[in-house]
Amino acid sequence: MKTLLTSFSLGFLLSTAPAALAQTPPTKPQAVGTSGATASDGAATTAKAAVSSDYKLVPGDKLRVEVYKDAQLSQNVQVRPDGKITLPLANDVPAAGRTPSELRDAIVSSLKPYISNPTVTVMVVETVPPVIYVTGEVNSAGPQSLTGKVDVIQALATAKGLTDFANRKNILIRRGSQQIKFNYNDAIKGNAAPVYLQPGDTIIVR
Repeated sequence: MKTLLTSFSLGFLLSTAPAALAQTPPTKPQAVGTSGATASDGAATTAKAAVSSDYKLVPGDKLRVEVYKDAQLSQNVQVRPDGKITLPLANDVPAAGRTPSELRDAIVSSLKPYISNPTVTVMVVETVPPVIYVTGEVNSAGPQSLTGKVDVIQALATAKGLTDFANRKNILIRRGSQQIKFNYNDAIKGNAAPVYLQPGDTIIVR
């Protein structure tokens, strides 16, 4: 009797398996951009690779640029110290300071004179940890990892504070070509708004 029931159960499962499989729709792979939108033909997309949509590229970041149906234009590139990448036809394209989506749009614009309606995907393969630099009259000068929101007071504390010779009223934050003055005494007393640092900033204590 057990043999008969087992044979019946096995036969029933085998007979219903194809129907069950037929009712299960196949999973459709999706190309997801930084905005979370599904990619479609004719639309430029930016692939998300473990970075947020507002992540800004920095020198040293490694990227994969895919141009749809063009293996020669698709390249592995690294953001150079001058903040640019080089691609065939597009030549030098500024990348540092841009989000992957903004870089994608810039590449599309550069390729339009040569390709009709180019479809481009920018993938961040490897990122460089953001850092700031503290130099001058501090007890421990050097680079610091920038994790989350960090203001000048916190960065100076990480540098083990100012030396006795530091000019506390005239500290400079160099941000690209911009220089921001910072008064340490006013900040400590709460008389000045906190100055939050950005990747690549250099604090100069004279």
